[in-house]
Amino acid sequence: MHSSNIFCRSPYENVIIPPVKFYLIFLLLLIPSLSAADSIVGGEITYVIRDGDSLSLIAARLGTRADIIAGRNHVDPKKPIHPGQKLFVNTRKIVPKLLDNGIVVNIPDRMLYFFQNGKLEFYFPVGLGKAPKKGSRNWSTPLGKFTVLSKEKNPTWYVPESIQEEMEAEGKPVKTVVPPGPDNPLGRFAVKISFRGIMIHETIAPATVSQYRSHGCIRVLPEHIELFFDKVEINTPGELIYKVVKAAVSDEGRIFLEVHKDIYGKGIDLIDETLLIIDQLGVTEKVNWEKVESMLKEKSGIAEDITL
Repeated sequence: MHSSNIFCRSPYENVIIPPVKFYLIFLLLLIPSLSAADSIVGGEITYVIRDGDSLSLIAARLGTRADIIAGRNHVDPKKPIHPGQKLFVNTRKIVPKLLDNGIVVNIPDRMLYFFQNGKLEFYFPVGLGKAPKKGSRNWSTPLGKFTVLSKEKNPTWYVPESIQEEMEAEGKPVKTVVPPGPDNPLGRFAVKISFRGIMIHETIAPATVSQYRSHGCIRVLPEHIELFFDKVEINTPGELIYKVVKAAVSDEGRIFLEVHKDIYGKGIDLIDETLLIIDQLGVTEKVNWEKVESMLKEKSGIAEDITL
């Protein structure tokens, strides 16, 4: 890489990152050493569209929402995108909880964070359970602590009765067992955790990652599951949490806020939650409250600078 270049390439050939922000790259290969003061990851990147891309697939790769990408790039989501076209995407996130070892999945984040020896080894977007709907079975991903029970390559999917009932109600062929192969929703790798019926697994529907489309399981992109499957060990602890508002102060003293939709309808008052978190940081007088108000309306899920 020559110093005269305006941009440098990431390990992912279709992502361009300004040199001064290279260390902020969001994708799986990011391996920062975190403390309470610098638990801010990701950053602003330029994504170059490639063959086969869609806004939903790009959002799945980068852990954001297709509507946010479209809006910030003035792209009509109803019109096709073209290879070579550049999109400016902010992937900045605030790590929701710091661990010595283990897994954290923040439901509103749609993100999995994996820690080893007090360090965030990597993090990546995930797909999660559908939002609750009145009159329908609840497919939400559960909350709470769990343990990794087992790992399986090329798993067989034993279809739960609840999903068989759904297949029948929708007029689809009812399957009881799906063998390993390209039609198996569990993909090539599955990690079973101590929540009954819940697995962290590869998905054969990559555009559903960073969305709420599963029956409770945690879907992972093919390019991310392999390293996770290799690194995670049996008995690794984990926790599924629900933080719709996060805030942090960077090493440079900048204040960042991240606001998500209350997708599972927990009845959280976003204004009260935001005021409480900012007060706990002790930065109330240093905040641009107009920016905060705008973020509470948009609920973009992107960590943005709210420093006055």
